[in-house]
Amino acid sequence: MRHALTLLASALILGGCSSAPSDPSGIWINQAAIDAASQDGKLRESLLAYGPNLEWQIDGKTGEAKYSNGFELGEGRLVPQDDGNWQVDFYGDYHERLEVDGDELVQLASESLPEQRFVHPEQAPAEGAPPGSSFEHALYASYLGGTWTISEGQGQGGLVKFNADGSLEGLPGADRYALCLAGDCAAMSGENDSIWLQQGNQGRAWIFVHDGDELEILEARNSAQTDEMPEYTPGKRAWLLERD
Repeated sequence: MRHALTLLASALILGGCSSAPSDPSGIWINQAAIDAASQDGKLRESLLAYGPNLEWQIDGKTGEAKYSNGFELGEGRLVPQDDGNWQVDFYGDYHERLEVDGDELVQLASESLPEQRFVHPEQAPAEGAPPGSSFEHALYASYLGGTWTISEGQGQGGLVKFNADGSLEGLPGADRYALCLAGDCAAMSGENDSIWLQQGNQGRAWIFVHDGDELEILEARNSAQTDEMPEYTPGKRAWLLERD
């Protein structure tokens, strides 16, 4: 009997240890959304299908947890749960539940959001990088990486590189770019994918179509009234790029 009680106590101790939450600390990105966009070319559609959250930054020591959806930044407190998972408490009595599943961070399904899975980025971000920048870096490298040739448009025959840090080489009139992920720019472009091209302090929105190794950049024609939020539709083609 004494031996049986000892075994039971040991089992209870081991059971308690097995439910201890795994440390979720680090940066986690929504790689599934990146893979879908890179495969199909449809950026906003992929982000909506696998989002809405694109990145988590978690510090288990301080209990801080932040997420980015490409437009908003959510900051909450990380709280361990008895079942071995984690809960992130946000202002306004809003919560998300997280689980570490092997090499993945799982944002568990809730009444308003589906299950989402995240992985650590292959390239460590720079120290102090703002939330969301690791996802953007990985997206830009996968989605627009490589060398593109201008087959039509100004600078025809030249080579273009969309660097992962948002810098741009070879496209006439632009040295920086940013893909529209969410928020006002997405509302203004509707079902179309849009990109911001900038030279120095001057920039503007463009519509683009990514189809395999072809990238068509079109003028963003504003069909809204002057006192309304811009409503962009595809206009005249400015460039057609082909990836080597």
